[in-house]
Amino acid sequence: MTAALECEQLCVGYDGVQVVHDVDLRLEPGEVVSVLGPNGAGKTTMLLALAGVMRAARGTVQVCGEPVRGGRPHLAARRGLAFVPDDRGLFFELTSRQNLRLAVRRGDARATVDEVLGYFPALRDLLDRRAGLLSGGEQQMLALSRALASRPKVLLVDEMSMGLAPVIVQRLLPVVRRIADDLGTAVLMVEQHVDLALEVSDRAYVLDRGRVVLSGSARELRHNRELLRASYMGERVYERLEEDGAAGVTTVGGTGDA
Repeated sequence: MTAALECEQLCVGYDGVQVVHDVDLRLEPGEVVSVLGPNGAGKTTMLLALAGVMRAARGTVQVCGEPVRGGRPHLAARRGLAFVPDDRGLFFELTSRQNLRLAVRRGDARATVDEVLGYFPALRDLLDRRAGLLSGGEQQMLALSRALASRPKVLLVDEMSMGLAPVIVQRLLPVVRRIADDLGTAVLMVEQHVDLALEVSDRAYVLDRGRVVLSGSARELRHNRELLRASYMGERVYERLEEDGAAGVTTVGGTGDA
């Protein structure tokens, strides 16, 4: 089966300084995968490269088997990728309805908007309100709805919980799971709420200093808190799966700067 999203040996940086190092990642249709890690680990930089916003120094990115060239995010969008950045990327002077209709690429805009609102019914009474006047949670619902209105095959979400109360995050993350299950959309999300993210994810990758230091099923990672905590603290993670009881979890030796 062709992967919904795949990258191999992805390296990305700024002004000649490499931030993301040799990342391999694969995402299947209908799968929810979380990218976890401490601040400054390179998570957002990696998403920007996957979305085609940033150019990779080395490596390849493919959406549904088609290559994505850095610096041309509109081509990634044509291939079926939607990206929700951490600032939500809304047109704040436009109404919620106008934001949604701008994202509809084909078919009946009214029918598409109505379908999308099935996942976020709270927005129905806010369609004529400017996006800039919505609360943080409402803006995040609108950002996700707008991404869905383009009927993506791959959805990238950067820090959905940014600036939101935990109770709002608890309501939004299960909707992401429903979207993947109902529509077959592959979802890759960067998230700081580790426990909540793992509850709705199939798998997860942990980044530290731009490298994948830990990966595995969400279930196994939830049951191996000590190993997960070690990767966040930047400690060296050894391949001691049997000793740690981490069956199904892959560790990568070394999280240093080398």
